[in-house]
Amino acid sequence: MPEKPQHEVTAAEDPALAFQTHDHRHCVGTMLARAEAVCADKGLRLTPVRRRVLEILLETHKALGAYEVLDRLAADGFGHQPPVAYRALDFLVTHGLAHRIQRLNAFAACMHTTDDSDAGHEAVFLICRDCNALAEAPGLRLRAALEAAAAGADFAVEGAAIEAIGLCARCRAAAGEGNDNAGVGA
Repeated sequence: MPEKPQHEVTAAEDPALAFQTHDHRHCVGTMLARAEAVCADKGLRLTPVRRRVLEILLETHKALGAYEVLDRLAADGFGHQPPVAYRALDFLVTHGLAHRIQRLNAFAACMHTTDDSDAGHEAVFLICRDCNALAEAPGLRLRAALEAAAAGADFAVEGAAIEAIGLCARCRAAAGEGNDNAGVGA
């Protein structure tokens, strides 16, 4: 009896993959398919430049600045006008296909696999301060805690971005810190 093929896990399902060497093609394929489905469902156009910007963001688990994206677009023949990159990035962020990472003044592809982009989803961004790798982890419980704290102050939260800076396991190991969490988050 032939073996059942194993489900390939993406960084969307296991955020730790963003900090590990893995076959990234599955992450890219999964997220591009999601983007196409989101656009089709909403009657939006994933134009060639928007698609290419998303592909650029998906190439690594790192956030990229708008000018880095622009340089890549220019190298691909899409021109070197800043509005081209900014309009594409704005479209992707508006429709839940990318995120703006405030701390880095950069953008990252959304690795959330379900289509709840209208309602938004709660994400926590884990950013390695050495290698700049970035993982998107579920943040629903943190959002609930934030809402509870805000309610105690009679405050209505309209939006939040949680960005945690630290060291991934590979960078901790390279620095001789091992895999314990001593000192992380201080």
